[in-house]
Amino acid sequence: MPDLVAELNAQWHRLAVGNGIIGEDGVFLIDVAGNWTGCAPRRWTRVRLTGQWDLAGVLGERPGQPEFVTLAADGSTLIGVTTEEDEVWFTLLDHLPEHQEAAARVAAQETPREREAAWAALLQGPEPSARLCEMWAHGLALNPATPDDLRARLLGLSHFLLWRPLPTEVVEAAMAHPDWKMRQLLAEAQPNITAEQWARLILGEQESRRRWILTTLAADRCAELTDAAYEQLAADPSARVRAEAARLPGLPVGLLTALAADVDPSVRASACRRAWPHLDAPTRRTLLGDPSGTARMEALLQHHQEHPMPRSVFDTAERPDRAIGTCRLERDLAEYLAHHGDPAQRCSLAGNPHLDPDLVSLLAQDPDGNVRFVVATRSDLTEKQRAGIPIDFDPSGHHHPLDWVVALHRDPGAMRRLAASTHPLVRRSVARARHLPPDVVERLARDEDRVVQLFLTESCDDAPADMLLRVWQWWTGSLSTPDRPHGHPNFPRRDLLRYAGDPNPRMRQLALDDLESTVELVERFSRDSDEEVRHRAATDSRLTPASAVRLLDDPHERVRHAAARHPRLPAQMLSRLLRDTDTAQAAAQHPALPIPVMEQMLQRIQPPASATPEP
Repeated sequence: MPDLVAELNAQWHRLAVGNGIIGEDGVFLIDVAGNWTGCAPRRWTRVRLTGQWDLAGVLGERPGQPEFVTLAADGSTLIGVTTEEDEVWFTLLDHLPEHQEAAARVAAQETPREREAAWAALLQGPEPSARLCEMWAHGLALNPATPDDLRARLLGLSHFLLWRPLPTEVVEAAMAHPDWKMRQLLAEAQPNITAEQWARLILGEQESRRRWILTTLAADRCAELTDAAYEQLAADPSARVRAEAARLPGLPVGLLTALAADVDPSVRASACRRAWPHLDAPTRRTLLGDPSGTARMEALLQHHQEHPMPRSVFDTAERPDRAIGTCRLERDLAEYLAHHGDPAQRCSLAGNPHLDPDLVSLLAQDPDGNVRFVVATRSDLTEKQRAGIPIDFDPSGHHHPLDWVVALHRDPGAMRRLAASTHPLVRRSVARARHLPPDVVERLARDEDRVVQLFLTESCDDAPADMLLRVWQWWTGSLSTPDRPHGHPNFPRRDLLRYAGDPNPRMRQLALDDLESTVELVERFSRDSDEEVRHRAATDSRLTPASAVRLLDDPHERVRHAAARHPRLPAQMLSRLLRDTDTAQAAAQHPALPIPVMEQMLQRIQPPASATPEP
């Protein structure tokens, strides 16, 4: 057997080298295809042989019975290795693009009768597997053309359904779904829930644990509820529900102050912070002497927003660390912490808004870089003071926008002043404004910190076209703003044909956005050497059916999936894709999938055992 494995490896290597499978850089594509039948595989992986490679010994059921396909990096030549009984076959296919082109032209020819036959054949034969049904459900849930009545029937079959805004009827169906997990996911993910629906969703749960979970989700999402719902939740028998109700942003003041005097200490602690400004003196005194340490500490933190905290109170407080960054501190306590506190305490102190200026100046020269960084982001500094603080700034680090800068977004004068700040985080926070004065936009669009330019791209509707083009060259979009920079209203749509031959594929593909671009250019880009350019062509409605079919065999998955959703894809090919678990989800998102076909697919989809409603 070792001799056979070595011989097979040698034969493959001879063919691979002689036919250009292994490029000059040693790279080729491989797919462990199982029972390869001559169809182009879909799981290509780029590899480079090391000194101890052994394809015939490891790729297959047993050593000496290999099953794999290798492809030249340029897609021109393919070698398939298969085992039949006691024989191993090497199949060489060169001029692969020409074969694909010819096959695609044939497959793209479809008569109306053949189209009807394709849809009829889809649902004939054996029942689809559970995995295939799952892929159908996910694809139909993501398909914008799926009708609302069918979408409602997908509840419990695909978790993708609830993450997109749903019409009222589908939300109502989800609220009445017998599976508790479905109702929980609705509260967690669905953006389109009205105040009245939130009220019915939460109050419809008989188990206190479920009401608590849903109330927590509503509070986390800052959801608005009805007045009646607020009253019921504030009087809920469960203390956990009442504690979460205290976090609801729309809870009326009267109910909030009542919860601050609740019989349960966890509820009093939860309500204390927001209720404190509305409490009378006796209630405040009661909370300051509360037998519960948690409630007492919350009251203490609020009391010392107005009254300086002495050293004696600080030393006996249950959670003194929370007081350092927010409370007013007596002078001797603040001095002690500034001089003798540990680095974490000095960091907290550096952000305290009540700190005296001389102690701010002292911490601005602190030996710890983290302390100096916090000081440099204070709102009470002049830009000259901020510039004088030595900081180390990692441009690749993740930072949230500064709240005090965000609060000034509508103040043009403040934006002009802060846009000139030496602190990158301040400028980044300015760039998050929805609108900015023209001179501020011009300054930030040339900022040396390219994250400033990125934030301007994502957040500011006034971002200039030339900067958007620059950012486009290195940024493809984030989860929060996936359409920018390309979807920005100022992104250029004219004079883009000049980029058709640009060596940068990011720029090259923009030529298809030009209003004067042609079908010929779409076809040319569908054969481009760069995956991203081919993907852009696969999403263009002008792409010919033959090219859409050809791109179904692209080495890159996202190109194949885009081709599977192309509106001109023949029904025969789409039906075939719907029967393959690797492509079924993308194919089920096809915008031209006939509604009767969707209906029949749904009839065959069975909910998995895990979706059985809880008792």
